[in-house]
Amino acid sequence: MKYGFVMAYGDARDAAELAPVAEQHGWDGFFVWESIWGIDAWVMLGAAAMTTERIRLGTMLTPLPRRKPWDVAGQVSTVDNLSGGRVILSVGLGVTGDERFWLFEEDPGRKVRAELMDESLEMLSHLWRDEPFEFTGTHYRSRKIAELMPPAPPPPVQQPRVPTWVVGGWPRPKSMRRAALQDGWLPAYVGDGEVTPDVVAQGLDWIRKERLAHGLTMDGYDVVAEGTTAADDPAAVDAVRPWAEAGATWWIDADWSSMDRTVVRRAAERRLQAGPPRID
Repeated sequence: MKYGFVMAYGDARDAAELAPVAEQHGWDGFFVWESIWGIDAWVMLGAAAMTTERIRLGTMLTPLPRRKPWDVAGQVSTVDNLSGGRVILSVGLGVTGDERFWLFEEDPGRKVRAELMDESLEMLSHLWRDEPFEFTGTHYRSRKIAELMPPAPPPPVQQPRVPTWVVGGWPRPKSMRRAALQDGWLPAYVGDGEVTPDVVAQGLDWIRKERLAHGLTMDGYDVVAEGTTAADDPAAVDAVRPWAEAGATWWIDADWSSMDRTVVRRAAERRLQAGPPRID
């Protein structure tokens, strides 16, 4: 199992200073969240890339239907090259009906956002290759250009694509299939219920069968569990263990209890220095 940490709030300087703390104390990933209007997540990750050598860097998460796929592709490629191939892209549909999330535009509805997500994921797979392509979808299109002017950004170090984790809502087959055909599952539960280790185990079994039907193995496929553990809690590993036993390959520590930069910075340093709740 690998262990990541989400910086709940901060700017690029905070990311540049906290990411090496995470790296020095045995964490495997350092993540930031992507706001609708706020500090740029990819600038933060670029700053973190310059102060680290090993740790994975990514978003938790990017609301992909809100973004233009070519913009996302360029940002991700830039940071992946800067970091030497250490980026993970996590994507979801975005929050439904939250006025803070849909501050500047109307929510087009889940159906349209799902269509945008699928087309974006398909376009990303093309945009990350160093070759012309054409694409025609309901919402996006690309004309085939033999020689791009100005030149397209260099493709990411990681090929054939940057590892992409996708929110999949159990037990909806279409939502789960979207996650199954990428590189990782960010578990969510649709309906009355919550994500538990049992849900993860059931969803992972479904994903395994779905990938097999498409000729895909589980090699390198990630299942991500998220929760909060305290720096001084000797039982933290006991909180993580059921998720590992259910098949999760990553534990992401995230504390969303405060958005005060000073409070978050102090708590993050303390939690990171204590090290991940690693299962022996």
